Amino acid sequence: MGASWKRRVNLLWWAVQSVATSVISLVLFIYTAVALALVTVWVGIPMLGVTIRLTRMMARRRRRYVGGFLGSPLESGYLEPAPGSLLARILALVLDPATRRDALWLLVDGTVGLALSIIALVEAIFDLLLWWLPLAVAAKVHWRLDRPLLSVSEKSRLALRVQQLTSSRAETVDTSAAELRRIERDLHDGAQARLVALGMNLALAENQLDNDPEGARALLAEAREASGVALAELRGLVRGIHPPVLADRGLVGAVEALALTAPFPVAVTSDVPGRLPAPVESGAYFAVAEGLANVIKHAAATTTSIRLALADDVLHFEVVDDGVGGASVAPGGGLAGIAKRLAAFDGTLAVESPPGGGTRLVMVLPCVSSSPKTSPSSGTA
Repeated sequence: MGASWKRRVNLLWWAVQSVATSVISLVLFIYTAVALALVTVWVGIPMLGVTIRLTRMMARRRRRYVGGFLGSPLESGYLEPAPGSLLARILALVLDPATRRDALWLLVDGTVGLALSIIALVEAIFDLLLWWLPLAVAAKVHWRLDRPLLSVSEKSRLALRVQQLTSSRAETVDTSAAELRRIERDLHDGAQARLVALGMNLALAENQLDNDPEGARALLAEAREASGVALAELRGLVRGIHPPVLADRGLVGAVEALALTAPFPVAVTSDVPGRLPAPVESGAYFAVAEGLANVIKHAAATTTSIRLALADDVLHFEVVDDGVGGASVAPGGGLAGIAKRLAAFDGTLAVESPPGGGTRLVMVLPCVSSSPKTSPSSGTA
């Protein structure tokens, strides 16, 4: 009896809110129509900006209610806000497919939905007063009417996908340009400078060879040392572009080799049965490398584990540590760099890092296995 009474009270409260929401929907729809009519004289443009944002607030609130009552959450499908001037942002809002769907929802909710809300309110009152009667059904009809209108349409999904790919492409281009600038700077300031000094030492040694053999010998020794340092810098630069171990042993072997460089034990476990496409291996390797670097620099961890698994052509990999936690994806930070790298492959990054509870980076990367297994499946470094 108590649970039934509580449910009837909740239904009455929902019906009251639903009537109010439907009335507001009707007012917003009329306001939107007026704003559209006034667009030609520019007054309607700021009016549209206001009404679209108010409509989205109403729609989000109704999605929470409907999703809660039906037991399955409803996604919004709104595009990310567009950059630029106020006019450009309002135009982007108007052109968003989800905006047009919200306008249709306003019309339906302000007419049919209003009628259903009033019926549901009357039924809820009778249910509360005459508790032996069956529960109302008008509210359920209203929820089922709202669900397809408030769900993400196929056109919205397509627009979201296009926006995601456009953003990912821009980030990839920016990252590639920054990487090229880094390589150019490292070559100019490092190996190139040492090779120039090497050439100068050899020229001086050649001039002093007859008159000052000891001085020439010292210059040759300096030249030999400079050549070794330049070679080491070039090797380091090549490893930063594409580590040879990654090409030779694949992703698992490269990650195991990477784990050996950590100042604490790193356990590597893998269920990747074969080689993956080279770009995917490279993206995953550098994502793991950046994650491990963050652990070394910031986590104050004593142990770390790296797990890799391939299932249904999707690579799942994690970097888990027992450090101080509190990590977050901040702009310009290492985790943001990982997220951008993965986004270029339609991958994702999730961060679980409660303060004092360690950090768990969960990364997902779509891929297709392409060759037989060439590296061990697990190991401990």
